[in-house]
Amino acid sequence: MPTQEKETCKPMKSICVYCGSRPGTDPIFKESAILIGKEAAKRGCRIVYGGGKLGLMGACAGAARDAGGDVFGVIPDFLVELEGILDGVDHKIVDTMHERKMLMFEESDAILTLPGGIGTLEELIEVLSWARLALHRKPIIILNIKDFWRPLEELFHHIVELEFADKELLTDVCFVDRIEDVFPTAEKQMLRAKV
Repeated sequence: MPTQEKETCKPMKSICVYCGSRPGTDPIFKESAILIGKEAAKRGCRIVYGGGKLGLMGACAGAARDAGGDVFGVIPDFLVELEGILDGVDHKIVDTMHERKMLMFEESDAILTLPGGIGTLEELIEVLSWARLALHRKPIIILNIKDFWRPLEELFHHIVELEFADKELLTDVCFVDRIEDVFPTAEKQMLRAKV
């Protein structure tokens, strides 16, 4: 009987985190961002984020930094005064939002979305659109804390049901409800896509 080789997940070197520059109304959003930062540091996975020190962005990146993790922030110059720059992390100041998003994408093995506002949603939809156009195969994970993203998941199903997108849209993005599922899910997706 032939032996089966056990599949191993390729460890992520970096994960791009999209999330709000505000903390939101429920403390669990910030707590979750902090736990993601700590878990990334524990796994030796660099956090790539939008560079500011406010809200969930600052909480996630600051937690990773404080736990000894590697953090890389990318922020457009016009946001430096508004959002500030987190002390003690590597960062790059760019000219435009387009440069910011592209550099964050290029520096990451996977994409994670936490709760956030219209900017977070826009970032997520852009990388998802790129996936639908077969421009990349990086895992896209949405952490659905307290059903924050449930309406978006329902919208994706609605779009597919009305045939405005192929059903593969529903597998291009993975919704997870628990923090402990984020990194294993992303690594399994990387293995499947061989990125």
